Amino acid sequence: MKITKPEELHQHPEYKEALVELLFQLADDDFILSYRGSEWLGLAPHIEEDIAFSSINQDTMGHAAMYYQLLEDIGIGKADDLAHQRPSSERRNAVLLEEVNGPGHYLHEPRYDWAFAVVRHYFYTQAKKVRIDSLKHSSYEPLAQVAVKINMELYYHLMHWRTWFIQLTNAQGEARERMKNAVAKVFEDFGGVLTLGAKGDRMVEFGLIESEETLKQRWVQAMKPIFEEVNLDLPSEFGMKRGNGRNGEHTADLDEAIMTLSEVYRLDPLTAW
Repeated sequence: MKITKPEELHQHPEYKEALVELLFQLADDDFILSYRGSEWLGLAPHIEEDIAFSSINQDTMGHAAMYYQLLEDIGIGKADDLAHQRPSSERRNAVLLEEVNGPGHYLHEPRYDWAFAVVRHYFYTQAKKVRIDSLKHSSYEPLAQVAVKINMELYYHLMHWRTWFIQLTNAQGEARERMKNAVAKVFEDFGGVLTLGAKGDRMVEFGLIESEETLKQRWVQAMKPIFEEVNLDLPSEFGMKRGNGRNGEHTADLDEAIMTLSEVYRLDPLTAW
């Protein structure tokens, strides 16, 4: 089945249901991680990284906006409302991506963990690249077109985080130990990034995306040479220690993030943002 226009979806309700679930996963992942990245503004290790990281976050929020727009196009709601007004129980992002950057607050004694930021963003970006490569062949043509656009920016995002990961992990002393600890921490919840959730089988059946296991194996294949380069063993277990965000299971970190993200929007939802 190949669907080229949103108006064709009314003839295929089960296809639409699977598509909506996938789009919310894609949008919510990018939305929350771009916010966590933005909290590093002014706090990155050096000024060049501050600029580069800010650019990546801006791109990532733009990707989320594209997915929310696809949802608006098929009648699910206004893109801005979908981004800002849904409670955490309706969000489909992976729990790992909502976790705070570290102790403290952006405005009050932030003691953020750069090692965690590097590992989380690198591992997620590689998973995103695997998904995007699959989505370029999605049976829903508007999604495939968006994937092609996003893919053009992902190359630079991936190169950026790969460089940080290799340099810090190959360093000696504290830097390497902190990176090893960050890898262990990220893997505790990384299964939530790789899963397609309860409707994953339907997504695959309708040709929206390839199977969860296929995507997982491609991620592993991409990461194996990197782990060999830094002399680390690639963990074989992908946990979901704090719940499966694809099922609406989230932490208080997401509630607080949504309150901050939507504060201005809630002042006047009718304004064009």
